[in-house]
Amino acid sequence: MNKLEISQHKLITYFIAFVWFSNGLFCKILNFVPRHEQIVAKILGNEFSHLLIILIGCSEIVMAIWILSRYKSRLNAILQMIIVFVMNVLEFSLAPELLLWGKLNFFFAMLFIALVYYNEFVLNKKITKIS
Repeated sequence: MNKLEISQHKLITYFIAFVWFSNGLFCKILNFVPRHEQIVAKILGNEFSHLLIILIGCSEIVMAIWILSRYKSRLNAILQMIIVFVMNVLEFSLAPELLLWGKLNFFFAMLFIALVYYNEFVLNKKITKIS
């Protein structure tokens, strides 16, 4: 593995963590993107949607910290892929009108899943082999 691949892995890792952190803090906890709470309300009901979106946001921040820690990174990557897939299937099926790009959101989710997979199971595997 060369230095470029190691740098690429680090950069992608920081990017993935940034996506989780920014979505958790800005989109959910600080409610800069109210559409997220509307999606939760549509799927789970209005009664607890605000509390749930705060809890989801906190969970996303924890995910970002976990990503940066590199602790059990394979388990982390698998959970990320499952969470993003399930969340997007639910949104695609139950609230497509609230999605930023409509049903095209699912395509972008699959790109994100592919990036997580590539970073952990391709790039990180190469790093681990030479360590």
